[in-house]
Amino acid sequence: MKTTARFLSFEGVDGSGKSTAVNRLARFLEQQGLTVVRLREPGGTVIGEQIRDLLLDTNSRGMTPVCELYLYAASRAQLVQEVIRPALQQGDWVLCDRYTDSTMAYQGYGRGLDRDLIESLNRTATGGLLPDRTYVFDLAPEEAELRRQGRDQQAGDRMELEPVSFKQAVRLGYLDIASRQPERIRLLPARRPADQVAQLLIQQVREDFLQ
Repeated sequence: MKTTARFLSFEGVDGSGKSTAVNRLARFLEQQGLTVVRLREPGGTVIGEQIRDLLLDTNSRGMTPVCELYLYAASRAQLVQEVIRPALQQGDWVLCDRYTDSTMAYQGYGRGLDRDLIESLNRTATGGLLPDRTYVFDLAPEEAELRRQGRDQQAGDRMELEPVSFKQAVRLGYLDIASRQPERIRLLPARRPADQVAQLLIQQVREDFLQ
């Protein structure tokens, strides 16, 4: 199948089922003959993975919100320059688990940092590169936490250990962002079983780009 390179991002609170659905989508796209680059944020490069370790380490719980904001931006800047832009230039499909909307939802709505600052920093880190489409997996944080606890034997990373009130603010942030940018963002109900959510995602991507 010959199609234009696409950049898709995937958002939602931790435990919303993003990873399972995106893995299924990647396999589906590869079966269509497309070359897929699967990425995650923070991370995706040697430098980015080192930043990820620092951000998610429970020993970093004293990290200030501003420090956190700039570390996410630094990882993203490296990822865009080193991986995302080259992949798009050679015609690949890029699937990124979290991108700029995560920063706005978590650090803007969750931490309460200035949203104009975040928008400016995101623009600087990415050179203005936005996804062709962003899919937000919408799930109540309480349900997401139950899923995470059932899946993971470990206590969780620094962000996963944030209180439910923080995650509720993040979810409301995603809903607000989606309402402001309906041309780019698609909301997916993530309360359904994982297989159904994955199928919803695949169907939505087909409707958006493969028909």
